[in-house]
This record gives sequence, C-alpha cells and structure tokens, in this order.
Amino acid sequence: MEIRKNITNRHFRKRSGRIMFPSTHDIIDISPFKEACFAVMHNLLISGNNLLITTKPKVTLIQEIIEQFEDYKEQMQFRFTITSNNNKLLDFWEPNAPSFEARLDSLKYAFHRRWRTSVSIEPFLDYEPENLVGIVAPLVTESIWLGRMNYIRRDNLTEEERFYYADIRRNYVTSHLLRILDTLKNYPRIRLKDSIRRQLSSNGSWPSPSAFNESQRGLGHSEGFAFL
Repeated sequence: MEIRKNITNRHFRKRSGRIMFPSTHDIIDISPFKEACFAVMHNLLISGNNLLITTKPKVTLIQEIIEQFEDYKEQMQFRFTITSNNNKLLDFWEPNAPSFEARLDSLKYAFHRRWRTSVSIEPFLDYEPENLVGIVAPLVTESIWLGRMNYIRRDNLTEEERFYYADIRRNYVTSHLLRILDTLKNYPRIRLKDSIRRQLSSNGSWPSPSAFNESQRGLGHSEGFAFL
C-alpha cells in the first residue's frame, strides 16, 4: 500500500452536505497509515466540512479519534459497520475484521462520550437481524441502516462455502424481508439501503411510506475520500 501524498497534503474547500471518510477502505490502525488518515480528517475539518466516519471499529482506535478530534465533534458522526452479533458469521464473511464485542464496545464508548452515532447493518448476515437492531438501537443517536448482500456467488464454492452461501440467500427472500420490516416498523431510526428498496419495489412489495419514511433517502454523504 502507498499513501497518496496529494491527498494527505491537500487543502480542502468547504463542501455542502456530509463527507464519508474513508470511502474505499477502512481506517488502518498502523503507522504511518493511521497518521495519514488523521491528517486528511484534520484538513477536512478545519475547512468546516462535516464528516461521516465509516469503519468496522476497534475500541482503541475510536478512543484515539475521540481524544484527538474532540474539538470537532459537532462536525463528525460515526457510522459503525456491525453486520452480525454472531462471530462465526463475521469470521467467514469478514475475515480479520474486529469481533462483534469489539464493535459493540466501540459503539458504547462513542455513545457514552456523547458523540453522534449511527450503525450500518449492510449486509445483514443474521437470519433475524431484529435481534442485532435491538442491541444497538439504545446506543444510536442518528440512524440504523439495513441492507442486503448485492452479489451472492454460486459457482466454484467449497463445501463450507456452499453452506454459508445457501444460508445467506435465505436471508433475502422477499417474504422474509417483509416480515423483518414489519417487525422493525416501530424503530424510528431504521433506514433501508437501496439494495432492499430495489428488490421490494421491483415486485410491488414496497411497504407503506408511514413505516419507512421516503424522505430519509439520501441522508448519507455528499462525497467520499480515500488516501491509499
């Protein structure tokens, strides 16, 4: 990997909306990559930009971000990717990523430090993601985004892979999605990613606007940045 010096040394203008950071990779908690990430964040913030920090979080890294950028907390929101509370599923679908407990502890830390928090459950890996929503919801100040896996491979799978791939397909059967949404309709912070909207809209199964507010579409980011 190589750090893109033209990004880390850049002076950014103020942009409208919110910037997702980083956009094509996670924050790498290793020098000199972590310092490069923090330098870009600082340069964006001093120009008055609002940042959406997207990561599969580790507690120590979140603690460091909060300590270094406390003066900019009103311009920042965390979006933690927590796709399952089952570490066996996380180990298969997201190898070498933090455990569920590490991600939940990061969310708890940010919430109790009074930072704005949101969670991305995309793709949701559990057959019943409502359980995960129930765990994270009390710790979320903004939104909880639910999405499906877009591409599920069928060919050249090992025996173990066939089990997991068949299992994940069952998660996204339309009738099952509708049951999940019916269960979650009373969670006001739930937002649906386009992957679910497209599937339900294509066969006329889209739930009523009163359950999932159409006006919440697009509350993501205006631009993304990567520095590697």
